[in-house]
Amino acid sequence: MASEEFARSAPIGVFDSGLGGLSVLQHIRQTLPHEALLYVADSSFAPYGDKTSAEILERSIAVTDFLLSKNIKALVVACNTATAAAIKHLRQYYPDLIIVGMEPGLKPASLLSKTKKVGVLATLSTIQSEKYQHLSTKLSADTGVEFIPQACVGLVDQIEKAEASADQTRLLLAKYLNPLLTAQVDTLVLGCTHYPFVARLIQELTSAHIPGGEPITLIDTGKAVASQMQRLLVEHDLVNTSSDIPRINAYTNGSPEKLKLACTQWIDIPEDKLSVSTFSN
Repeated sequence: MASEEFARSAPIGVFDSGLGGLSVLQHIRQTLPHEALLYVADSSFAPYGDKTSAEILERSIAVTDFLLSKNIKALVVACNTATAAAIKHLRQYYPDLIIVGMEPGLKPASLLSKTKKVGVLATLSTIQSEKYQHLSTKLSADTGVEFIPQACVGLVDQIEKAEASADQTRLLLAKYLNPLLTAQVDTLVLGCTHYPFVARLIQELTSAHIPGGEPITLIDTGKAVASQMQRLLVEHDLVNTSSDIPRINAYTNGSPEKLKLACTQWIDIPEDKLSVSTFSN
């Protein structure tokens, strides 16, 4: 019985190349408020979007090994790029570990689009991945929806700079959004976990392009990831039965000050519920 309780109280590990995965962590906190959470920002190797698949897999294994050393009971790959490049291999390497990755968001977008044109904002690595190419081609054939990918080079870096001016971010987003709006997309997939942090700016820029029209629909799959984790914990009898709200332990090989700022200001984690440390993997 004691070992079962220990397993249930073990933490869920969540990782991303930087701060973007905090958007997923926020959904997990809301869905599973009594679960202990460990977050890793692999910031020294960010962004993953300009790395090769082999490099992304190497980092994903290193971070997963670090989280396993902290006795996690489940893992969330809170990065679209790492999910596309590495999750299949991670499931082979760690067959006994519950692993949940990011959903591409293409299917729900295809069901919502009225113009049958869906824009996909993502990293170049995600767009070029076999997983994205296969899914977008299949869904296009099945639904008649045209998926228009837009690689947002530099946007992750811009979002990571918490002190960067909104003007710089605005200019970069406008550059990537304009061709999609010209193509008359009515739905946008946020294909990177960093992008929900600029969702309000995306809505502002797209509404200015179509004054009086219906707002662009944004697809953020973080909530679906949290729901999938909840389902799997129930299935494996690993839901934490404690009524306590545990502290969140966050780790980075970059700036702990920046990670702390993002946790407290971007997703409103109280300082007394947060511990930020460094790791060297």
